[in-house]
Amino acid sequence: MDLTVLTAEPWADYGLIDAGHGRKLERYGPYRFIRPEPQALWSPASTDWAADGEFVGGSDDDGGGRWTLAPAVPPSWPLAYGKVRFAATNTPFRHLGFFPDMACHWDWMTARCGPGREVLNVFGYTGVGSLVCAAAGAGVTHVDASKKAVAAAAANQRLCGLGDTPIRWVVDDALKFLRREVRRGRRYAGIILDPPKYGRGPDGEIWELYRDLPELLMLAQSLLADGSAFLVLTVYAIRLSAVAIGALAAEAFAGLGGTIIAGEMTIREEARGRLLPTAIFVRWERLTELNK
Repeated sequence: MDLTVLTAEPWADYGLIDAGHGRKLERYGPYRFIRPEPQALWSPASTDWAADGEFVGGSDDDGGGRWTLAPAVPPSWPLAYGKVRFAATNTPFRHLGFFPDMACHWDWMTARCGPGREVLNVFGYTGVGSLVCAAAGAGVTHVDASKKAVAAAAANQRLCGLGDTPIRWVVDDALKFLRREVRRGRRYAGIILDPPKYGRGPDGEIWELYRDLPELLMLAQSLLADGSAFLVLTVYAIRLSAVAIGALAAEAFAGLGGTIIAGEMTIREEARGRLLPTAIFVRWERLTELNK
């Protein structure tokens, strides 16, 4: 299949200001931060990189390191994307409690949600994707193995003023939950999957992307509702090819109809419009009723 590039554009509370020499300068509300970015192979546009904090990475590409923050930076502060409000915080994992490049999917999902639609968000983390769908009127089931992440997602729901919105918060292992949902005969009009490269479930279950992604997709396709439905898969293990996950999705969704696109997610740099690649993705969508 032809590969597609999706781009998250800057918005009022977030922007990729500049990138280069293996780092990126971003704004999160009133604060500016520097983080490592191996994909920024080029030179930065500017030497003015004054910031309120910097994450200095460790020797391990997959983790480690620490933040150096100015005293004025609070433990957390509110940001907004349209109607959705959520907290930013400097986490030990180098990110700030959400993934801004996911904005390239948020509007797309909003247009496909509404009252009567049920959405499943697996590996849902702090819930911005769940809240985007809920704000559009969908009922949401949000699943993550981390009690801390689910608590942060529920706090974001209250921050949004969406406390009465039907969101089911679930702490569980992703594959165990999906297997149970298949046995129950559940169906969802939308499914969001954002699996890590490696993770652990609440009871010590081990998730390995290259081993478990095929089963994850097969379970997900079994849960998709008849008629109009969608699925979004994002993968941040850059060594995995978009061509590969596109072919895997085509196999998993064979016979369901609909269309598949796969490719790269990017963020547009404000300094000169250059695109910074961040992840790979698959979108599947079916807009009409199945032919019985």
